[in-house]
Parts: sequence; C-alpha cells; structure tokens
Amino acid sequence: MTPLTHPPSKFAAGLGLWLACLPAGPSHAQSETLAAPLSVIEWLGSQPAPLEGRVRPVAMTRPSEPATTNNALPPGITVSPLTEGAPRQIGLVPASVTGLPADLWHGSDASRVISMIAALPDLHLPAAQSLLYTVLLAEAHAPQQGGEDALALARVRKLMTLGALDPALSLIEQAGIANSSGHFDLWMDLSLLTGTEDRACAMLDKNAHLTRNYAFRIFCAARAGHWDNAALTFGSAQALDLLPTDTLDLLDRFLFPDAYEDSPRPRPPRKLDPLSFRLFEAIGEPLPTRNLPRAFAVADLRELSGWKSQLEAAERLTRAGALPDNQLLGLYSARKAAASGGIWDRVAALQRFETALSTHSVEAVAKTLPLAWAAMHEAELEVAFAGLFAEQLVGYTLTGQAGTVASDMILLSSAYEKAAANPNTQAPALHLAIARGETPAHRPDDPVAAAVYDAFSDAPARPELLVHAREGRLGESILSILDLLHDATEGDAPALRDALSTLRALGLEDTARRAALQTLILIR
Repeated sequence: MTPLTHPPSKFAAGLGLWLACLPAGPSHAQSETLAAPLSVIEWLGSQPAPLEGRVRPVAMTRPSEPATTNNALPPGITVSPLTEGAPRQIGLVPASVTGLPADLWHGSDASRVISMIAALPDLHLPAAQSLLYTVLLAEAHAPQQGGEDALALARVRKLMTLGALDPALSLIEQAGIANSSGHFDLWMDLSLLTGTEDRACAMLDKNAHLTRNYAFRIFCAARAGHWDNAALTFGSAQALDLLPTDTLDLLDRFLFPDAYEDSPRPRPPRKLDPLSFRLFEAIGEPLPTRNLPRAFAVADLRELSGWKSQLEAAERLTRAGALPDNQLLGLYSARKAAASGGIWDRVAALQRFETALSTHSVEAVAKTLPLAWAAMHEAELEVAFAGLFAEQLVGYTLTGQAGTVASDMILLSSAYEKAAANPNTQAPALHLAIARGETPAHRPDDPVAAAVYDAFSDAPARPELLVHAREGRLGESILSILDLLHDATEGDAPALRDALSTLRALGLEDTARRAALQTLILIR
C-alpha cells in the first residue's frame, strides 16, 4: 500500500517556539562550543580525527583505461530494488538546530537503544530534560542494523510518556501511520488524547485493515454515525471475546446509553488506555487526571476543563518540560485567583510580581520577587519562572534577598553569562566560574559542589562513552549521561562529576554548565 501522508499537526507550525521555550538546550553558547569543542568526535569540531578506521584517499598515477574482457560471456549485472534509496531521516528538528549528527544511532543496536529509552527514569534537571527532547526530536537515521520503525515508535512512546503529545503526534505522522498496526494504534492513542480523533477515524473508515483493535473500529463507526456497523462489530467482539471485559462494558454504555440510565458509574480499569478515558468522557463520567499518567493531563488544557484543572495540568506538564513556559504564564495570567491557598497563592504571587515589573519600580520588584520565587519553588517551577522573567531582571540593581533571588534566576536562565559578567551578581564564586566556563579557584568541601568543581577542572570523561561516540553510538552515550544526571539528583556526587565532564568532552558545554548551575542552586 502506498504510504499515506498528512499535513503537519499544529505542533509543526510552532516547533521553533516550543524549542525556544524549553528549560535548557543547545543555545547560542552551545553553538559556539560546537564550533571549537573539547571534543573527541570528528563531527563536533575542526580538529582532525585519528586515522584509525578512516578511508585514506588513493592517488591515481594515470588515467583509467576502458574495461576489457578475456571471454565472450555476458557481463555480470547488479540488481537492486527500485524502492531502495538513501536511508530515511526521522525527526522534527534538523542538525543545524540540535547540533547532533544524522548518524546519532548509526552504530547502535536498535533493541538496546529502545530498551535504554524505555528504561530512562523521570529527569528532574531541566537541562537533562531539554537534552532528552533534543535527542528524541533530532533528525537521525536508524541504526545500521535496522530497526527504523521500532526506534521511531520508541521515541514517540517516550514523548507520550513525558506528556509532549504534539511533537509525538508529528513524529509518528512523519514515521508513517500506515506502516503497521502498531504505528496506526499509537497514532490513534495520541489522537484520542489530543482531541484530533476525527482524522484518525476518517482514515480507519476507509482502511479498516490498519488496525486489529476492534474497540477502535467500534468507536469510529459510532462516531461516524454508522450505528448498525458499530453494533454488529460490538456483538461479534463480545461473542468471540475479542476485547477485555472493561472495554466491552464501556463500549456497551457508549452505544446503548438508555440501557444504563440508572446504573452506577463503572469502575475505571487498573490500566487506563486513551480510548477508555475518552469513553468515560463520552458517557458523561469524565475522570480526573491528577493520578493518571502524565499524557492524560493534556486533556485538561482544553477549555472544557475548569481553570484550576487547567493550571494543575499546565504545572505538571511544565515540570516535565513538555509545555512551553509562555503557555503556563498565559494560564497564570488569565484571570484573578478564585480563592486562596495552594495553586491560588502561586497565581496571586506571580500576578503581583508581573504587575511590579510593568511599573519598573525597583521597590515594587524587590517586594514581590521573593514571594513569587518562593511560590515557584513550592511547585518546582523555578527554571520555568527564570526563563520567563530573568532577562527583565538584568537591568535592576537589587539587594538583600531580592538580589540573591534575581542572581539565581539569571544564572538559571539562558542569560547566565550575563550574570557572570555583572559585578552586582550575588552568587558564590563557584557559580560564577561555572557560568563563565572557567576552572573554579578553590575546591569546596561539600561533595556535590566538589563534584562540579572536579568536572570543570581535571576530571576525565567516562572513556566508554567517548568510545561509543566515536563508533557512531553518540545517542547511546547521551542516554547514559542522562541516567547519570538522574542519579546525581538522587545524591550520587561521582555520577554528577562523570556526567558533567563527559558532556564537556562531547562538546555539549552549554548543557554541562546549565546542569551544573541547576544542581548547585536547586538540588542541594
């Protein structure tokens, strides 16, 4: 069957904005690092790579002569399928933006990479989150050993787990939703969570073979008004035991609501899937998303949800780096706080600080900044808050607690080099040295600070990760570094040292600096 193509989702149109709002990433500082890196990888810099494993050019001493033959046999013919061509690059962000090469996974074993992506835990450092998104969204070829479709699905599933549904939707559409039932089913799940299931159902109506999931067929037939077809398929699935009991019960209530008018609310299944979530909504029993996997929180961003639900979902997704900071700010600023306590105190504190900034009053800013910072700290949204307002604070001369908060915010933002260059910055010497990318003057006694000091002085990188990068397994190396950064947030100082020193050796200087500053300011 000819692969089906679709217009890009709404994510594709806003991709540049989404990337620009990530907590940390390959910024201008990192681009400069890539131009002249502390690197062992040929693609990262202009230093000549070792000749081992490289093809040496052969000088021709005389022009080649026409081919001759010493028999009358027909020449050999090489045959290759016309459909074969250059390997496909799957990804949404080009190398010119990510700084990562197209052979990111070239030398890797696909099954190993897929396992590493799936096993990667939740990351608490925004710099680590940003690096993960960069790897998942980068344009790249599949591993040399194959597994293009499987790796694409793994990348999409990870994005879905993180709650980044729009980029996941765009990536699965690029990979090809008609490649297999696995591709289509994942596309349908994402469509159900983002409210774009009409497109998926329209395709399924014309191509029923795209899925083996009878629940999708029944749901889409009913949505299209084909009730007889939906009821017949439902009866067959019920008689042949083709679907779980919980799903059959929900579909029964969806198709025949009158028969359940006075029945109690059905119990949600232990493992809720996107279709069941939407079926609960369709029968008038919407489920709260607070205790559901992060991907379901996206449904609460719709206008159908109350403002409090929208705010809670936005905070949850922003903590995972899955929502642009500006979208969170838009929700915070949408209206006046309806009550006090909890999230309403955060809304009020941020609105008062935003008003103070608009007056350009140093006194008003100094009064409201510490309270807003404390509110954002409570929600673990300090880096998002810094990304929104740090640049505006650069021009203020603040002292005391407000000055310390302002300095921390600027160091946590993409403008951290401005903080290092400002003599009024109220920050420890170690923080300022890291922001400048310099070797700190003195090694601290604190184990975490000492690990950062070592990484920016003479600590060696993890040799096996550098070897992997040389072998075309850079993606694997980065995933391993992300694991180390997760361990670092759990108190593993040697893991922090190794992660930062290896990032620097790979030329990812901006990520290393931001991860170090975030650890020093937020994690300790």
